[in-house]
Amino acid sequence: MTQRAFARVIDLEHVTVRDLNQALHDLAPDTNATNWQVLNPRGRHALAVGVDAEVTIEIAGHAGYYCAGMNKRATVLVDGNVGVGAAENMMSGLVHVRGDASQAAGATAQGGMLVIDGNAAARCGISLKGADIVVKGSVGHMSAFMAQAGTLVVLGDAGDSLGDSIYEAHLYVRGTVAGLGADCIEKPLADRHRAELHAKLQQAGLAGQVEVAAFRRYGSARKLYHFHVDHADAY
Repeated sequence: MTQRAFARVIDLEHVTVRDLNQALHDLAPDTNATNWQVLNPRGRHALAVGVDAEVTIEIAGHAGYYCAGMNKRATVLVDGNVGVGAAENMMSGLVHVRGDASQAAGATAQGGMLVIDGNAAARCGISLKGADIVVKGSVGHMSAFMAQAGTLVVLGDAGDSLGDSIYEAHLYVRGTVAGLGADCIEKPLADRHRAELHAKLQQAGLAGQVEVAAFRRYGSARKLYHFHVDHADAY
């Protein structure tokens, strides 16, 4: 990774993750320390968590569990793979993973965007609450389980039980879907959905590279919102 001019460099060979996160938490609202580089992450957990500042943080290597969790306003770029729960409970900002993501990427995320250049494992976007997730590869089984709001865009394939017990999140998949979860069905791709999908692809830097018409949309059949004995076997 090319070192940015005037970036503050944190080398985790010499300081702890706690030191890194504390320095990011201590930033003043009007800080001019807006560019950060994290060297030698080597799969360490909880990197750049709970950041609430308009800064750009570049992590030069693989990250472990909960990278950029609870992110708010920051742009976090990971030049590698991430472990379980990347961008978990993100509120706003951008998290861009330039590799693959393990399970539960974007879990419970309420705002902002998570972009994954590679594949995401099982339960991507579990309990999604309003954020947007774009996966350029494929996602594993049970992705968007109980997703309440937001969007999940998958350029590759989706594993089994996609959207199980989904609420009002919008799912767009370009490849094949191994199977749909309880109460998840394919839905028409109307003009307003095409516009939404185009906007998400544009935001992820994919405008003009991907054909919107190639996607299929999935969402809730709305049969499980309230318990009904006729649908008991679906719970």
